[in-house]
Amino acid sequence: MTKLLMFAGSARKASTNKQLAALAARTAQEAGAEVTLIDPADFDMPIYNGDIEADTGLPENAKRLKQLFVEHDGFFIASPEYNGSISALLKNTLDWISRPHTENELSLWAFQGKVAAIGSVSPGALGGLLGLVPLRMMLGNIGVTVVPAQVAVSNGFNAFDENGALGADIPAGMLKTTIAQLVKTTAALKHNT
Repeated sequence: MTKLLMFAGSARKASTNKQLAALAARTAQEAGAEVTLIDPADFDMPIYNGDIEADTGLPENAKRLKQLFVEHDGFFIASPEYNGSISALLKNTLDWISRPHTENELSLWAFQGKVAAIGSVSPGALGGLLGLVPLRMMLGNIGVTVVPAQVAVSNGFNAFDENGALGADIPAGMLKTTIAQLVKTTAALKHNT
């Protein structure tokens, strides 16, 4: 069975991107994937600093999170848009888990052979679309296959109903298409390796 990791690039309790990650998790489960939904607030880490890494190695939370990435075939990131880019939390998280911490560890071990899908929720009209561009580029640069479909949900504070579903048909369809591509592509690549 395809194993997928789902999370948001926000630690805020009331984050709309956490709502999107949770909905993506349910959608992937309905599509037949085994899903793990995590909260970045449970993996607190200092801002990446090469001196910290040299002195004490990777933080324990970075090791724990990196192991989760290794154990899953793919992942979905619901990424808030901060000033047209990704959140500092998300960038820091990906930077820490990109670092080796065991002897003879393969470069970018947590990301090699992985498939990702991305999405965003924003109160603005573009739904966080601008922030997905650098995220897609960064993931591609570290060896992740990012599926073509993505979801950008505008009017984010009013986008979800009381059951956590998207109220509008267009973003709901975008999410369904994005998750379908993630599940299908991940299963195909897993089968061929």
